[in-house]
Amino acid sequence: YGYGGVLGQYIKNHAGIEVTVVSTDGSKANIQGIASGDYQLGTVQSDVMAYAYNGTSLFENKIDSFSTVAALYMEQVQIVTTNSSIKSVADLKGKTVSIGAAGSGVYTNALHVLEAAGMTVEDIDAQLLSFSESADGLKNKQIDAAFIVAGAPTTAIVELATTKTAYLVSIEDANVDKLLKTSPYYAKSIIKAGTYNGQTEDVTTVTVKATLIVDANASEDDVYALTAAIFDNAEAITAAHAKGAELSLENATSGMTVPFHAGAAKYFAEKGVTVSTN
Repeated sequence: YGYGGVLGQYIKNHAGIEVTVVSTDGSKANIQGIASGDYQLGTVQSDVMAYAYNGTSLFENKIDSFSTVAALYMEQVQIVTTNSSIKSVADLKGKTVSIGAAGSGVYTNALHVLEAAGMTVEDIDAQLLSFSESADGLKNKQIDAAFIVAGAPTTAIVELATTKTAYLVSIEDANVDKLLKTSPYYAKSIIKAGTYNGQTEDVTTVTVKATLIVDANASEDDVYALTAAIFDNAEAITAAHAKGAELSLENATSGMTVPFHAGAAKYFAEKGVTVSTN
């Protein structure tokens, strides 16, 4: 949400397009919102948008009313706990665990991580909570752990780690390998020691990409202008928000499985990068 506000300001100032930033229930809600006409732009997980476009997993029917603008940054699958005895995914067995809002990308990621560890949602006491609700639940000892899928450092975890002793749980390498084999949307990721207060060791996990999507019917000129507004001002955006450091042509265009909007494709073509379009 914070990063969306920064991008919205640059789109307004450099593309002349008014952007109203709203908080939502996540990737699925954003895709459905574009399909219903409530939103024109949205940020989504790269795996969830592929599910929508293909009509699989979280989506019973194909939704193809959106196009890719660009991947923005990596979103790590973070398992956070205040219980020092939870050191692995297997240790979540029998525990009260937030696995994200119902039907969210976090929910699907949590199921995948549990499955890679030979577990199902039946092995835990699953709670369907948002990021802030998860952080509050951990603070108040109402839950033992939470899955949070977002770019590290994540505000909810930063705030938790300033008031409580919090731990990130690594995903074992063998289970990471299973995830990479079963899903093309994951990549291995290391959350470096010191990312959060009290984090003394590197944490191994997987990541998906936070991706900007747009109504497929948006004008080519508008989408070209907003893409340029972001990537031509990457350095200034980085000064305003740390995630701007991940804005690059390679990151923006690689690994995307949903076609790009013609306006974005035009911008990237001018930079020497060819992408697929509808």
